[in-house]
Amino acid sequence: MTTRRNLLLAAPALALASRAVAASWPERPVRVIVSFTAGGTTDIIARLVGNHLSESWGQPVVIENRPGAGGNIGTEHVVRSAPDGYTLLVGSVGPLAVNQSLYRNMPYDTRRDLAPVTLLAGVPNILVVRPEHLARDLPALLQLAKEKPGALSYGSTGVGTSSHLSGAMMDQMAGTRTTHVPYRGAVALNDLLSGRIDFMFATIPSVIEQIRAGKLRAMAVSSQHRSRSAPDVPTMVELGFAGFDASSWFGIAAPAGTPPAIVQKIAADAAAIVKRPELEKQMVDQGADPVGSTPAEFGTFIDTEIKRWADVVRLSGARVE
Repeated sequence: MTTRRNLLLAAPALALASRAVAASWPERPVRVIVSFTAGGTTDIIARLVGNHLSESWGQPVVIENRPGAGGNIGTEHVVRSAPDGYTLLVGSVGPLAVNQSLYRNMPYDTRRDLAPVTLLAGVPNILVVRPEHLARDLPALLQLAKEKPGALSYGSTGVGTSSHLSGAMMDQMAGTRTTHVPYRGAVALNDLLSGRIDFMFATIPSVIEQIRAGKLRAMAVSSQHRSRSAPDVPTMVELGFAGFDASSWFGIAAPAGTPPAIVQKIAADAAAIVKRPELEKQMVDQGADPVGSTPAEFGTFIDTEIKRWADVVRLSGARVE
């Protein structure tokens, strides 16, 4: 009883101390780790939001790219950083959800080792081909795949990424067999443009300029609903793939143990930023659908995504040592 009473008495003091820390935070530059290469969608979103956070906080927000192991290397770096709010992660569906079931030996547990802060944006994958490709639409692409099993190839940003699993889901649901070619980071786009691979489920921000310039042709988006960034492109669901949903998403996380008041401050500031009309328009123009959520909402979302992608990984047979 004495211990319990002491804890109850200490709780208000701890809460006041946490708020006091948050009131003066940040007092120095904040590092934001991106666990993928520069120029990819995670990097684009991190820099867009980071620039505005820097203005709001009056401190530099330094984006640091630490790619490797499907996003695990950069994410583990954040997990092992001091929980003081000065090292944050802009993470994506891969390292925060998919990798929990994809990798046999994970160096961290998303739910145990990270504090969810806010979901920044949802980003559907978009199925794209070169304009000169024989297939003019998705039914034609699937027909080619059925006529020549294994002949058509698709690129991804790595084994187990949403771009890979989108292709695997399509094969499963359509009864086709295409060849997956994994790349590191955003390099796959170069081979798609040069014709070395046939198609790709790419995040919209990574290919939207090529689509607008006529260098790529969009066939479908992987989300349940059409994207605000490409409203004329039908969903896979509309094209006969009931329940198809293989969207990417991006959010901020911090090391577990980061003071709740700091987590709440970052979440509130970032959510307000992505809802600003000028940044919202900029993000939509770039191919992202802005969200902005509370830490609790983001935590619940991550839990749901971990479970959902575990089923997709199991059906795909994808596995990384």
